Amino acid sequence: MIPEKVMASDLINEYPVSVRESTQNFISKRPEPSKRLFHSEAVERKIQEVKTMLSNPYLKWMFENCFPNTLDTTVHYRTQNGEDDTFVYTGDIHAMWLRDSGAQVWPYVDLANEDPNLKKMLRGVILRQFKCINIDPFANAFNDGPIGGPWMSDMTEMKEDLHERKWEIDSLCYPLRLAYQYWKVTGDSSIFDSIWLNAIQNILATFRDQQRKDGKGSYSFQRKTERALDTMTNAGWGNPVNPVGLIASSFRPSDDASTFQFLIPSNFFAVTSLRKAAEILKVVNKKLDLAKECTDLADEVERALQKYAIYNHPKYGKIYAFEVDGFGNHLLMDDANVPSLLAMPYLGDIDVNDPIYQNTRRFVWSKDNPYFFKGKVGEGIGGPHVGYDMIWPMSIMMKAFTSQDDQEIKSCVEMLMKTDAGTGFMHESFNKDDATNFTRAWFAWQNTLFGELILKLIEDGKLDILNSIK
Repeated sequence: MIPEKVMASDLINEYPVSVRESTQNFISKRPEPSKRLFHSEAVERKIQEVKTMLSNPYLKWMFENCFPNTLDTTVHYRTQNGEDDTFVYTGDIHAMWLRDSGAQVWPYVDLANEDPNLKKMLRGVILRQFKCINIDPFANAFNDGPIGGPWMSDMTEMKEDLHERKWEIDSLCYPLRLAYQYWKVTGDSSIFDSIWLNAIQNILATFRDQQRKDGKGSYSFQRKTERALDTMTNAGWGNPVNPVGLIASSFRPSDDASTFQFLIPSNFFAVTSLRKAAEILKVVNKKLDLAKECTDLADEVERALQKYAIYNHPKYGKIYAFEVDGFGNHLLMDDANVPSLLAMPYLGDIDVNDPIYQNTRRFVWSKDNPYFFKGKVGEGIGGPHVGYDMIWPMSIMMKAFTSQDDQEIKSCVEMLMKTDAGTGFMHESFNKDDATNFTRAWFAWQNTLFGELILKLIEDGKLDILNSIK
């Protein structure tokens, strides 16, 4: 579903004074404490700690608004049959995306050992994600129970528990990334039970199915819509792929249909995620055969990436394509949504100093990327999900996360501060010439990611850069 564009004037009740006049007193935009969905003492302490470190009042105000936004507004924690269970809204859409929820709570994991309640909430997210995968490993978004929804008429194997059933590789990778990090930080292996073992077997089976070695695979999707990227060609099977070992992803992390179904950033993400799963299976479950299945598949996909993912660009040299089909066709672009080509080092999928990545990075942040936009108020990567001239703050954040240049980092943070339309929050996208023309006033992933970026820069010794912003 594509959200409507939102003008700042439409938010008059939420933001009573326009643009930066509203920040003169830097009044918190957080819900009042009684209306916050989840409280974490560790997160509150971290907010106060960071506020004392930052000297720029606007940046301080934005961090306080953004970093706890997932907890304040989207986390629904409870117990179910005596187990932790956490359902996480994506924001203004009251459904749980496996990708978004995994990314939304990610920066809180490092604080889990300081707050037992936070640890239980995170544990609940992981257990809920495993259960969702076992309901349907092809689905990207889930309801809080079998309640149906707006996409039940989609021509695919819909179930009442599903909000949407768009097959995206990264939907199965983000839960592995989160569970692995939680285990490494907390030492809590109790999440790796029989439900986990069922989930990883479903993940393996789905990845193998989507290597398309035995035909088209078992997934197809069609929707009655005027948006071409909300449905798939060829009676729901998408454009053909040559079975070379890569995994097909019918849809991108933007929930837009792929053009060539071997989506390169997501295949890189699958490789690292499978290797994390293998380590868990070896160390915790002692399932050496299953661990080997994960490692073998990761190795096969990695070999295929080395052979098929690279394009020799006449201007940039060797770069990674965004999508390929195994027949020799390459789509040269990048989309803001993560996993993206730009974000691969952020996810740990590739070394930031890899020369092909560095060439790719120069390409995607240039006019040679058809979805790079530059205007009066900012520059960055967007995508067809929202369309022409709309820059996603997520791309600016990923540029900062993957940068080794202090001035570049500073300019990214400044741009994020100047394009929030005075709201103190990140948005899905903003117009390159007018930041008050934006989409999604409530998009928790982008908000929490902004907080994560500020914390990462402080941890990396970049506080002086942040405090040099005027």
